[in-house]
Amino acid sequence: MWKGFRCRCPRCNNGKLFSSYLKVAQECPSCGQALHHHRADDAPPYFTMFIVGHLLVPLVFWVERVWKPDLSIHAALWLPSAILLTLWLLPMVKGAIVGLQWAIGMHGFGLSDEESSLVDPEALEQDGARFK
Repeated sequence: MWKGFRCRCPRCNNGKLFSSYLKVAQECPSCGQALHHHRADDAPPYFTMFIVGHLLVPLVFWVERVWKPDLSIHAALWLPSAILLTLWLLPMVKGAIVGLQWAIGMHGFGLSDEESSLVDPEALEQDGARFK
């Protein structure tokens, strides 16, 4: 997930994950990992709104309690802050979701035969039981 959060290929950590702002690349330019089949859907905007809300709402209440500014000051402060913070975080959160999908083999990110021979089946079984 950390590699995806950094907008890097979840496999090699070298190639770019996105070909544009939020469009996931067809494949990693460095290692060739196919990335086109991810399905992040509505999770990145949801988690981004969750994070931005939890960062800004306490600040809004604190500023109101300490300085009691006019509503126009609140609007001038918090609307641009919310928009900019959302636009900045959204690709990173989407990358983390794609990285999570890659890590657990979802949506076509299954392991190749060579990679699956390196995986301990008992460890996968224990991890699978943890998510049930």
